Amino acid sequence: MRQRPLRHEARGNLPSELSGFIGRGGELAGLGSLLEVSRLVTVTGVGGVGKSRLVLAAARSVAEGVSGAPGAPGAQGARITPRERCFDGVWLVEVACVRDPALLELTLSEALGLTDHTTRPPRSVLTEHLADKRMLLVLDGFEQLVEETAALVRELLLRSPGLRVLAAGRRPLGVDGERTFPLAPPAPQEALALLEARACAADPAFSATGADRAALVEVCARLDGIPLALELAAARLRTLSPAQVLSRLDDRFGLLTGGARGGLPRHRALRTAIGWSHELCTPAERLLWARLSVFAGHFDLDAAEYVCAGPDLPVECVLDLLGELLAQSLLVREETAAGVRFRMLETVRLYGAGWLESTGDAVRLRRRHRDWYMGLATWCELDWFGPRQHEVAALVEAELPNLRLALECCLDEPDELHLGQYLAGTLWFYWAGCGRLTEGRHWLDRTLDAPAGPPAEYESSRLKALWVLGYVAVLQGDATAAMCALYECRDGAARSGNRVAAAYAAHRLGCLALVSDDMARARELLGGALEQYRAAGELNSNVLMCQVELGMALAFLGDLPGALALCGEVREICEERGERWTKAYALYVLAYAALEAGGAQEARRLLTECVEINHTFDDLVGLVLALELLALVTIAQGDPAEAAVLQGAAEPMWGGVGLQLFGSEYFNAPRLMCARRAVEALGAERYAAYAAEGRELSRESLVVRALRGAARAARPAGRGGVPGPRVSRSTAPADRP
Repeated sequence: MRQRPLRHEARGNLPSELSGFIGRGGELAGLGSLLEVSRLVTVTGVGGVGKSRLVLAAARSVAEGVSGAPGAPGAQGARITPRERCFDGVWLVEVACVRDPALLELTLSEALGLTDHTTRPPRSVLTEHLADKRMLLVLDGFEQLVEETAALVRELLLRSPGLRVLAAGRRPLGVDGERTFPLAPPAPQEALALLEARACAADPAFSATGADRAALVEVCARLDGIPLALELAAARLRTLSPAQVLSRLDDRFGLLTGGARGGLPRHRALRTAIGWSHELCTPAERLLWARLSVFAGHFDLDAAEYVCAGPDLPVECVLDLLGELLAQSLLVREETAAGVRFRMLETVRLYGAGWLESTGDAVRLRRRHRDWYMGLATWCELDWFGPRQHEVAALVEAELPNLRLALECCLDEPDELHLGQYLAGTLWFYWAGCGRLTEGRHWLDRTLDAPAGPPAEYESSRLKALWVLGYVAVLQGDATAAMCALYECRDGAARSGNRVAAAYAAHRLGCLALVSDDMARARELLGGALEQYRAAGELNSNVLMCQVELGMALAFLGDLPGALALCGEVREICEERGERWTKAYALYVLAYAALEAGGAQEARRLLTECVEINHTFDDLVGLVLALELLALVTIAQGDPAEAAVLQGAAEPMWGGVGLQLFGSEYFNAPRLMCARRAVEALGAERYAAYAAEGRELSRESLVVRALRGAARAARPAGRGGVPGPRVSRSTAPADRP
């Protein structure tokens, strides 16, 4: 049997382990055995029993086996292990913060690093991507969407024979073929070892002997050995003796062990531990705990101070109180790409949310949360036009769960629908510039389709959402939806006298004409929009993109001096401002013009920077265009084999961009021309072999290869060199296969 070729791609996204995994050796072995015989294993148990830690430990074991390059599967009749089955890696998907069922598939796609710019349903994208993959998918925290998760997992398993799923939840998914792994609390000795280890981590001077050790044994028994409860108790051993901890559990929390009559003792024990931690907090700490429960996922100090502070909780106290909650293991501190973030475990958050509801202050806090993230989005939009674009992208990525929550809050209040339209529109740079078109379309459609429209004084918010929807639809290749939204925006802007919205509508209609090959109309609309922008005093990344798109239209019409002038000016402004996203598109046009003029080396230099920027922002449209023009440059420099590799590597991206980029003859001319000339130089069989090699490259490996292409390009032509091609409209039709 032909062995599958090794692909240079990421093997997963498992987080690093911050604290040691103690005990559970038998459970790990049992879970590993189940994974060998079942494609779906769900670890079940009470909250806080350690389900997430166990599945992550099992997943890391599988991942280490994958990276260790085990021997050929099935050799000499040996049993095939999960490690050998999971050639394509181990991927964690955390769905605890997802409340909207429509975002479930998107969350899985994000975890897998998928980017799709088309209008295809996210589920179709997932099933196509996973169809031939051999991987382990780890799902954690699906309880709030159990039915939707079960339906998705069922379909993925049916359509992806090589897929295995390891899930963690308080109940099974109920999918045919599922094997459940009920997780009980650790054995008494393991529970004691965990408690002592965590106590030593909190206080290195801690040690327990004699009566103290006996008290700790009793604490473990009273808390039923539940790891989360033990973690909370360990945090208190910094200030209390083991005997004091035991006495407080004994004397003061009988009322907190209740809940529903007949409830499982382990549920009551966990509530006891959390309630005990709550009781031991100061009133100010309890208040902050309750208010922090309005956040989804991570949050930072600034957000906590704005949302949670008030007359009864001075803003200057929030930092110290956060530190106390952190010391008590009620919060987790994490380093992210956007800086230091805090996170509350879901069980702890739900306890705080219950207290917040009981105070009657939940609605006000949710609105404050929404207001903070409205402001954050506004500042990010402004910062996007400057040197902090990469930081802005990382920040919005980190805050996406909270931004989703803010959008839901706007949709829940008919009188505040305009705020949802404003927020969905303000995030245009994230939807369009960071590979989030599908999610952007979801929120824009929801805010614009709501039954009750905003009052007339908020018409500008609706107009903004309309032109952003039109922009997103253009990039998705949905011309009908784009025209409907943009014509509505244009007409509304004319009625209300909104010059800025009118300029955006004209701009995006020009963009639609550009990708539809109507270059004369594109030149007219984009030129008019640029004049409207200047008259209104508007200058940002959108305005510069309009100028770049006008340059594209001129280049395709053969006016290279005009295109060079427009895009050269954009490049200068971008470099002055530190703007990189629009600069990448300007570089593409400049490279196109350089190649037309015979300057292949200059075109390569420009495209190398273009590829790096597009990859940084996960802008799939810009990346595939740059790579295919780079392939044409490569064949012009005498290396058709490498050009074929680049062509093959770019080919899978078309599925996420749209077939041949909306069918545009102009944008597709480099691709078609490169393929024809490479086949002429190599022959069909060799071309197909090199292209197949390229298709096996991951996007990361492809970008690295493209960025290192200068050394390859510097070699003398020896692999079938060809003269530098011209890619203008006049040559494109003749060069089509």
